[in-house]
Amino acid sequence: MGQMGAVGTSQGIANPMLFLLSFRQRDELSNLYARAGWQVIAARRRDGAAQRFRTSGAHVAVVDARGALEDGLSALADLATPVADAPGALLALLSKGDAARLDDVLAAGATHFLVSPVTEIELAQAVRFAFRHVERLGGGWRDLDGGGGALAWSYDRGGDRHRLSPALASMLHLDLAPTTRALLAALPRSARASVRDARRSLDRGRPAVAFAQTVPGRGRMVVHLQRDLQGGGMRALVEPLVADGGAPAPAGPEVCDLAGATAWIDGRIGAGHPVSLSLVALGGVEAINRDLGREAGDWLLRAALRRIETAVGEPLGRRAVIARAEGAEFLIGAFGAGEAQLQRADTAVRHALARPFVAGEQVARLSTRIGHVTSVPGETAAQLLQRARFAVDAAEGDRRRREELDGLALDIPQAIERDEVEILFQPQVAIGGGRIVGVEALARWRHPTRGEIGAEALFGAAERAGRIVALSEHVQRCALRRAASWPDSLARLRLSINVTAEDVAHPGFADRLLERVDASGFPRRRLTVEITESGLIEDLGEASGLLAELRTGGCRVAIDDFGTGYSSLAYLKALPLDYLKIDKSLTQDITGSPRDRVVVRGVIDMARSLGLAVVAEGVETEEQLDLLAKEGCQFFQGYLCAEPLALPALEALVGASSVATSPPAAPDTAPRLPTGAGSAPSDRGPHGSR
Repeated sequence: MGQMGAVGTSQGIANPMLFLLSFRQRDELSNLYARAGWQVIAARRRDGAAQRFRTSGAHVAVVDARGALEDGLSALADLATPVADAPGALLALLSKGDAARLDDVLAAGATHFLVSPVTEIELAQAVRFAFRHVERLGGGWRDLDGGGGALAWSYDRGGDRHRLSPALASMLHLDLAPTTRALLAALPRSARASVRDARRSLDRGRPAVAFAQTVPGRGRMVVHLQRDLQGGGMRALVEPLVADGGAPAPAGPEVCDLAGATAWIDGRIGAGHPVSLSLVALGGVEAINRDLGREAGDWLLRAALRRIETAVGEPLGRRAVIARAEGAEFLIGAFGAGEAQLQRADTAVRHALARPFVAGEQVARLSTRIGHVTSVPGETAAQLLQRARFAVDAAEGDRRRREELDGLALDIPQAIERDEVEILFQPQVAIGGGRIVGVEALARWRHPTRGEIGAEALFGAAERAGRIVALSEHVQRCALRRAASWPDSLARLRLSINVTAEDVAHPGFADRLLERVDASGFPRRRLTVEITESGLIEDLGEASGLLAELRTGGCRVAIDDFGTGYSSLAYLKALPLDYLKIDKSLTQDITGSPRDRVVVRGVIDMARSLGLAVVAEGVETEEQLDLLAKEGCQFFQGYLCAEPLALPALEALVGASSVATSPPAAPDTAPRLPTGAGSAPSDRGPHGSR
């Protein structure tokens, strides 16, 4: 990228402005031009582009019409007049197949064009030539830190001071050089987190970041933040979103983190307003994380959030709140909206997310499930969100699910025979010392034509095919075989495997499982067998005998997902267990109402009084972990530590954990304390369905 800077803004003019409209690669091009030294105002939609160009102060506009020529021609026509008035330059980026339409591009108002394939150097040089064209026309560039109406600031790391434009200082009621603390204190609470996240992205090497924010009394604004390539600090432009008529655009939904959305929802419910909550769950993100890395997956989730925000803005506006819930889930809360508005928002979100995403060199299409619920008096946001998660599971309808599973059922035999089932491992962590002490084996299906399929669909299809026992035994064999060949760095970890109700009911279950363990070479003493409440057979006496055989054979035994099934206390009294797994729903409840925390406390106290170690599933936040630790929970598993990992990533994480922590001391109150335990935080099926 050093060459990029060499062909960038050599004119010596501070912060030359560049307006960019790209229907499919806005973020990629924005970062490219930011690295080349331009201050970029970037848009993805044609709506309002002409007015945004006028208010940006830019003299050069780039319209990326690649793959969307007709939309690009319309955008060029929209921008032709304001660009000519600037005076400025209008650069069109075209696909190779669009070269035959150059007459149309010229007629639409373009002053320059560039046809793909092109290099980054050529993209930067084309803009540089466009700026030279502006110079010859007598145009110039606006200094963002100068006077006028510019809402802008710059940051000098050395003095921990921001330099605000007069207009921005007046709007925030600050002086022209506030400290970081003073600037953050003047922003709305939800904006502070966005600013911190954006600055962290710049610190990690991204050249530019943009995020939208609603400012009370000012409407919707976009903050364009980028690194100062010369001074090493940061520069920002705050862009008020305006309609084509010049009036401020209607305020859109509030976008914040999960804690802010929860407070928003609780506040509306507390004031007597019913709140409609939609939970949007995306499928396919894990494949991007695996193939292209977490950075690409994070970018995709940010892009999805922006699409949701845009889709919800028109029908719901300021009556809505949007937040990323966890993993690949987003929530949309709304109050005071009619059924027709909610339906329009739902349709708009589905259409927005159905469009393909471009992540690196890969085009990704994500599946979408949406669950809708409405609050009842006295309900908390946490309870409403939990109901929404249940609604997501049923959102697609039983008919479609049966059809999908019937189709997948035909492929189950080849999934087993061709070893298409992949085993990932999710770490389990001792709360007392932060050391990774075990992993749980989770199944994923690498379908040759349908891509990655989660364990819920995998085992559902196996059930339809009548092959669930064969599949479960195959998963167990694969997990044991892989764990038996772990490198020395993982040699002290425990392995947790899951068994199904069909496994337990199968004649000779305990003997067959122990033979499978011995055949793999994995030591029994480091194995934990997890069974859900729903997987226990009705005869507790027979179940007790089977589990006792496993414990006598050297394995550990656990009840998984406690709190989602029957939650019968008879299980805890009658069965020979080593630990109890608190379901994800209870883990989340601990940060809810005082009553919710009392319930979680009671479960932990009961388990420990019976000599069972306690493992919390689905720990996603530091607050949850802190409260669980205070209540005496010994172990946790969840995305706060890591997602399910392939072996190389697991080795790296365990190595980092070993360096950063010391071995934890076993709690005195857990006489049969296992070396480690855990379960997948969002798993629905017995082998993990995330």
